[in-house]
Amino acid sequence: MCLSLYDTQEGCDCFYMNHVALQLITMVRTIKDMAKGFFNGKLVNLVDEELPLIVDTLPQPFNEEIKGIAAVSGIPLGEITLFNIFYEVFTVCTSVVAEDFNEKLKPLLVNVNFQRGHKTVFKSTNLAGYVGILTGIRPGEFSLTVNERFSVDGGYVGILEWILGWRDGMWMGFLTRKVLENATSYEDAKNQLSQTELLAPAYFILGGNGTGQGCVITRTRINTLDIWELDMKLGRWYVLETNYDHWEKPMIFDDRRTPAMKCMNKATQANISLASIYDVLSTKPVLNKLTTYTSLMDVSAGTLESYIRDCPNPCTPW
Repeated sequence: MCLSLYDTQEGCDCFYMNHVALQLITMVRTIKDMAKGFFNGKLVNLVDEELPLIVDTLPQPFNEEIKGIAAVSGIPLGEITLFNIFYEVFTVCTSVVAEDFNEKLKPLLVNVNFQRGHKTVFKSTNLAGYVGILTGIRPGEFSLTVNERFSVDGGYVGILEWILGWRDGMWMGFLTRKVLENATSYEDAKNQLSQTELLAPAYFILGGNGTGQGCVITRTRINTLDIWELDMKLGRWYVLETNYDHWEKPMIFDDRRTPAMKCMNKATQANISLASIYDVLSTKPVLNKLTTYTSLMDVSAGTLESYIRDCPNPCTPW
């Protein structure tokens, strides 16, 4: 699937929406049902009353794209807006998300080539109806993925500030798309991801095509706490992120880091390949009931391969 950059009008993303409208409706309603459990249900009132008004305050072209998706799908504008800012809404909660939620995401997965002048600028694995980017690659330059970082100072604070008119921060998915569209190098992307104020905390996993180009950027809403980079002198030929700060001990109930590191070390740097990385990501509990898809990216070759995943029992819930 190809989408044109900067040639967009209201409804630009809609040509594929008819095929997934029912799945999108189900997914959006699930997110709205989850929202009922927060702040005594007041978050749902926010969705119905305030989020349609927020759309016009969002940066171009995202606001017009969201309006177009709502128009074609028939889903209320506030609910489509919630789907596009769900990262900021739910970073205050724990990482325990219902398995059913993930199953509803899978039918929405699409591979998209974003083009300018009929040439591919970047590729992504995306959710139909979501105008931001969670996973993407700019061929020959860098790859970028996002991991959720949970914090009591979650995205709801950023949303509240936005509603009140304090709009210095960027919505996470909009920033990643902006970086993939416009950053011209690994260093440029790293600077933008580490220096731009956000509405919610996040981990950015960035890869390049040169020696030592690879890092995990640990972000608060305002600052960068850490940039953990490849360092061959220290024997650090890979960096691995599993939804908690790498300098902290793994959580007892969610230690995906240790088995993943064992698999990487067993594979060895000399034998690493897309196939061996896929094997690592297919090892339980790295693969679990919350795994929606696995993406493999080769920056130099410009390839992006994504696979919808199922974890057969016995399988950990997260």
